[in-house]
Amino acid sequence: MGFKCGIVGLPNVGKSTLFNALTASKNAEAANFPFCTIDPNIGVVDVVDERLDKLAKLSNSKKKIYTNITFVDIAGLVKGASKGEGLGNKFLSHIREVDAIIHLVRCFDSEKITHVNSKINPTDDLETIKTEIILSDLDIIQKKLEKSKRKLLDEKQVRILEEKLNLLNKGHEVIINDLEEEKFLSNIGLLSTKPKIIVCNVDEENLSEGNDYTKQVKNKYPNEKIINICADIEDQLSGLDKIEKETFMQDIGLKKTGLNKLIKEGYDLLTLDTFFTSGPEESRAWTIKKNTTAPKAASVIHTDFEKNFIRAETVTCEDFIKYGSAEKCKENGKLRIEGKDYIVKDGDVLYFRVNP
Repeated sequence: MGFKCGIVGLPNVGKSTLFNALTASKNAEAANFPFCTIDPNIGVVDVVDERLDKLAKLSNSKKKIYTNITFVDIAGLVKGASKGEGLGNKFLSHIREVDAIIHLVRCFDSEKITHVNSKINPTDDLETIKTEIILSDLDIIQKKLEKSKRKLLDEKQVRILEEKLNLLNKGHEVIINDLEEEKFLSNIGLLSTKPKIIVCNVDEENLSEGNDYTKQVKNKYPNEKIINICADIEDQLSGLDKIEKETFMQDIGLKKTGLNKLIKEGYDLLTLDTFFTSGPEESRAWTIKKNTTAPKAASVIHTDFEKNFIRAETVTCEDFIKYGSAEKCKENGKLRIEGKDYIVKDGDVLYFRVNP
């Protein structure tokens, strides 16, 4: 299990350039006119983890498998997308399939690249996207409430939908209050409930400190996750080998690539952890939600492991690396036997015992 991020924004804000850079591909056409990307481009990227590198080396593993993140380059949204403008309905349907949304906004000036609204205003761009998402959700909920007239919804479901409809009518995105609401609403395909990261696409000279455009975004959305990325620099980095990349980043004072920033924020946003399995055949990273129990974590490897779970033999990644193996950890009292109620921690190295 990895996670899927959809890159959305108005036309010509750098979505395809960023997608190509993040996925080190040239699949997405980058052009100076709207809707050059109609069908979504999809790229799967390994989440490189130094901990897994060390585990694989210590276990002398034949295979090393990182967890991954999937990026989806979704065509530019425009005002009226919820009503089908600019093939909007098709684009909105692509957003429904992702776990998190990257809202990419243009925060740089350029006479060479036109802006769909003829002026650079990232907060207006974000409001356009937000409005279309809210209008799409309004349409979904109204259609669902029609079913209540045919007794296809119970009273509680109707009440939840009416409460969310009221929020949307006031221009607010849907807020989920509890697990019951989450379970019900997750099947409906609402877009405003999806977690999001705002990415400000800046030029190279404003990457570290930002500019007036990025300040405008931060002032308008103080509670959102916001990061600055220069899509052009990411594009340049994607064509370099490891040593060239490190040298280039050092020369321009870049501490983290845009990909690493997005992975970190994505894991935090979606409350994800990583656990490991390691042995001579394979060392592998697995992605789970925070506070996942050991049997549920085992099911990520194989669905039968959950129902046949006996116990989990557990060491921390730090101890495994320090002592060199699970056996050495056991000799030094660092290997623990955990049962069905154990909450898996980020960095755990696990060996699951299951009934055959």
